[in-house]
Amino acid sequence: MALSDTAIKAAKTANKAYKLSDEKGLFLLINPNGSKWWRLKYRFAGKEKQLSLGTYPDVSLKKARAKREAARELLENGADPSAQRKAEKLASQTAAKNSFEAIAIEWFTQESPHWSASHRSRVERILKKDLFPYIGFRPIGEITPPELLAALRRVESRGAIATARRGRQNAGQVFRFAVATGRAERDPSQDLAGALATPIKTHLPSVTEPKEVGPLLNALEGYQGSTVVCSALRLAPLTFVRPSELRNAKWADMDLEAKEWRFIVTKTNTQHIVPLSKQALAVLHDLQPLTCKSEYVFPSARSNHRPMSDNAVLSAMRRMDIAKDEMCGHGFRAMARTILDEVLNFRTDWIEHQLAHAVRDANGRAYNRTAHLAGRKKMMQAWADYLDDLKAQAKSSNVVLINTAR
Repeated sequence: MALSDTAIKAAKTANKAYKLSDEKGLFLLINPNGSKWWRLKYRFAGKEKQLSLGTYPDVSLKKARAKREAARELLENGADPSAQRKAEKLASQTAAKNSFEAIAIEWFTQESPHWSASHRSRVERILKKDLFPYIGFRPIGEITPPELLAALRRVESRGAIATARRGRQNAGQVFRFAVATGRAERDPSQDLAGALATPIKTHLPSVTEPKEVGPLLNALEGYQGSTVVCSALRLAPLTFVRPSELRNAKWADMDLEAKEWRFIVTKTNTQHIVPLSKQALAVLHDLQPLTCKSEYVFPSARSNHRPMSDNAVLSAMRRMDIAKDEMCGHGFRAMARTILDEVLNFRTDWIEHQLAHAVRDANGRAYNRTAHLAGRKKMMQAWADYLDDLKAQAKSSNVVLINTAR
């Protein structure tokens, strides 16, 4: 006799489990603890088996019968419903392990120790906020270019054009990691070339006219704030490294005897060498007694265990009334790039090497980190001497001294 919802609701618990039978092998097992489990009894390859179909009332009588019919259809086609369920569960577990999110986390865990804290935070934010909610659950080998584009379009829609492009780049890195580890066939991000909006490029503010450099440097050296920030303001134009590289400078990377500063460029994960001029060495020698107990050359005012704030140099400029459209921490790189080339006539490849840009030879091979080091040492000293000349000229007259030393 077929079961009814009324009979199921009226069923009481007993000291032992008992069955309420429906039809075609379906029954409800009533346990002493009150739980009610749907079971399907069937035969396959001459053996009697049982298949769990869920619990009542989460699975209603109607749904249990539908599951029974689906299992019976598998039996008619020569398949074991229990084996089919195990295969589906295994496939689901495999898909979860090969999801975009799982592989992205694996890639991030492997690569992020080599990144700066700011870059690590930026990539993590893009993955968690912009990619995981929309494609994170998908098996990475099944994600199509339109799916990835749809996720990135959401980023574009809030006006974050540059973030959308970085999202495509990060997604591509994850896909290529999956390809390399045998969990995907290709990188669909490559098909999105030209599909995303291009951000309007704006140049970071910089002083590149020699007649304006001297007064600027004199103003920076007259800063009345902390010795640490004052030293950073003096060293920035002499080394023209990236602002993050300056504030994260470590004493362990400074070889004052060899007159070199060596560190890993996070953008390329390669070592970079900054020859230290006499003027740069003087700044470091003056600062060393103050901050040598810290890992960082320019420690935070709040803790010796952290570098100074990424806004320390910029904030100091603003307090000196140096306008935001006039100069920024990154502007010393443009200053050096322009004047070393156009005024001091140094070789372009020397300058590019010193800016830690990728420079390749005629055969397309990247030069090693020591390329033209002797010439770059002369260039860095000539640059420091030239800046001294500009400062002196700014104090005494309006005439700009042009130094053509090579």
